[in-house]
Amino acid sequence: MVHGVSSRTEQPHITASDLRNLRRMGPYLWRYRGRVLVALSCLILAKLATVGAPLVLKQIVDALDASRHAVLVVPLGLLAGYGMLRVAMSLFSELRDTLFARVRYAAMHQLSVQVLEHLHELSLRYHLERRTGAISRDLDRGARSISSILNYLVFNILPTIAELALVAFVLLHQYAWTFALVTLLTVGIYVAFTLAVTNWRMHFRHTMNALDSRANGQAVDSLLNYETVKYFNNERFEVQRYDRTLRDWEDAAVKSQATMSMLNAGQGLIIAAGVTGIMVLAARGVAAGRMSLGDLVLVNTMMLQLFLPLNFLGVIYRSLNYALADMLQVFQLLDRQPEIRDRPDARPLEVTRAEVRFEDVVFGYQPGRRI
Repeated sequence: MVHGVSSRTEQPHITASDLRNLRRMGPYLWRYRGRVLVALSCLILAKLATVGAPLVLKQIVDALDASRHAVLVVPLGLLAGYGMLRVAMSLFSELRDTLFARVRYAAMHQLSVQVLEHLHELSLRYHLERRTGAISRDLDRGARSISSILNYLVFNILPTIAELALVAFVLLHQYAWTFALVTLLTVGIYVAFTLAVTNWRMHFRHTMNALDSRANGQAVDSLLNYETVKYFNNERFEVQRYDRTLRDWEDAAVKSQATMSMLNAGQGLIIAAGVTGIMVLAARGVAAGRMSLGDLVLVNTMMLQLFLPLNFLGVIYRSLNYALADMLQVFQLLDRQPEIRDRPDARPLEVTRAEVRFEDVVFGYQPGRRI
């Protein structure tokens, strides 16, 4: 059992505190709101092209199957359109990433500067009670977390939701309702399984984070106090303490990897079952004459495209939770109030005479023990 792990370790799911922290990211985005809007527009265009490509592919297959004499006339135009849609998918995706890069890295920059400035405003007691190595590691992870969260939300989660909605609309519009039902049911089971297992295994990741910070703090503090360690002949104690912490970290890392493998296996099983089920429905439709070969290709292509990003949902959800946990640490630093602060109505110091006066000047190592 690792002591000193935050309550977030015991409750790894997304909490109301996480949602408040996400809202606090708003000011970092507002400065580049124009870029954000253009990037989101590129995202929508890329997803429209993604869903449009299978529709064109269906027409190509149907045209080839209907008349072999029109091969050199009809499909060539459709093939050109299909190729243009594939190019548009890639082009708009890369343009989106390029536009949003400035937003992500500027947010990291602003947050890092804000945290360092705030740390310098805190009292000496705070820095004496905290380990510099642990603070440095939390600051580094917190700055990177804001970039990761923006990336996951804008370019992974939102596109997947948009594509799922478009695919469900196409299936409902062109085929029987059972196609959309199987698709949504498969996605629902997949998401529920992913969230449940990921929330369970998040404990191991938070334990790893806590032990990582502890080990880093022990190593840095040991080296900063090199002379003291030498004076008291404590080298073996420092090394053994560091080794024990890393051994606990190693155990937590192995458990984390084992549970991740279990999660990936379950996700693969759900995806395989869903794709097989919808292909059975499509094959029966073709056999009954209600669907063409192009429809079979369309359904298969759409399902594969839809489940391709879902295949990474577990990684994205885990990474998002880790980033939220890291962001929580840095916002807790920002929420810590300095012991000494200027009054709201404080005025700039104006020196008019060369006189030094001490009035109500007190000192104490602790607030209740003045000297």
